[in-house]
Amino acid sequence: MAGRGARPDRPARERVLAAALDLFAEHGVSGTSLQMIADRMGVTKAAVYHQFHTKEDIVFAVVGPALDRLLEIADAIDAEPDHERRFTATLAGIIDLIVTHRRLAAIVQFDPMVARLVRGHPAHASFERIRSLFTGPDPDAAVLVAAAMVSGGLIVAGVDPALDRLGDDELREHLFDTAARLLRPLSGARAVTG
Repeated sequence: MAGRGARPDRPARERVLAAALDLFAEHGVSGTSLQMIADRMGVTKAAVYHQFHTKEDIVFAVVGPALDRLLEIADAIDAEPDHERRFTATLAGIIDLIVTHRRLAAIVQFDPMVARLVRGHPAHASFERIRSLFTGPDPDAAVLVAAAMVSGGLIVAGVDPALDRLGDDELREHLFDTAARLLRPLSGARAVTG
């Protein structure tokens, strides 16, 4: 059924995911129904069910590529023996992930249903591995707070409408410079050289 919003040149699965991401950003995952996704696409709910059996399946399909990329970033930490290169590559990777998936970053971070689903994904353990790179071993409360502020700040900066006018490359550059300036004293002072 081709209705309003339908684009026959894009596979149905991609159209479902695009509509779902828009609605998740507007209403949250819990506030989005399969019927809303169908309505946004201009198709029946059965057409959505034909692509995905549950809303959880849609959520995993929307966030899965970003979680897989996060896992790749964390795995690269172990492959690089030089702390400074690990730090730089990991921070650049996280920032690229946030910029590439601007709307998705906020959904993953702040939507309770997504947070619950993500806890079961292998990438969930990556969060701690990445945080450890930035805080070093045995961080004190001040270091943990600073790392949390940088982490949260990166997410918020990725979705802040005031930064929409910045191109992706310019945003990446500013996010990297600011985050590195805040994290390097934490990471460098506490790093275990490898």
